[in-house]
Amino acid sequence: QVQLVESGGGLVQAGGSLRLSCAASGSTFGIDTMGWFRQAPGKLQRELVARILSGGSTNHADSVKGRFAVSRDNAKTTVDLQMNSLEPEDTAVYYCYVKYSGRLYWGQGTQVTVSS
Repeated sequence: QVQLVESGGGLVQAGGSLRLSCAASGSTFGIDTMGWFRQAPGKLQRELVARILSGGSTNHADSVKGRFAVSRDNAKTTVDLQMNSLEPEDTAVYYCYVKYSGRLYWGQGTQVTVSS
């Protein structure tokens, strides 16, 4: 079992920056992928924002490339999302996740609101 706790959401003006952090605890040895999804208001599905694979390579959604950057610590117990040049379209609940033993574990979500 893996538990995830997120922090760092909030309200920011367009063009501003936020940094989200997610701390993993429990059975963290053997965590594979770590990353972030988001769910925008009125949308039923979560969108993959960014992820970092076990070998350290990263993937970012086209909509955030060049603005967001995912990172993690070497022990794979924290995963961060640096968000720059935020746009109103980035407003969403952001969820961190990890893949462990073939299962996905989710954080509780943190609200990010970008005002125009």
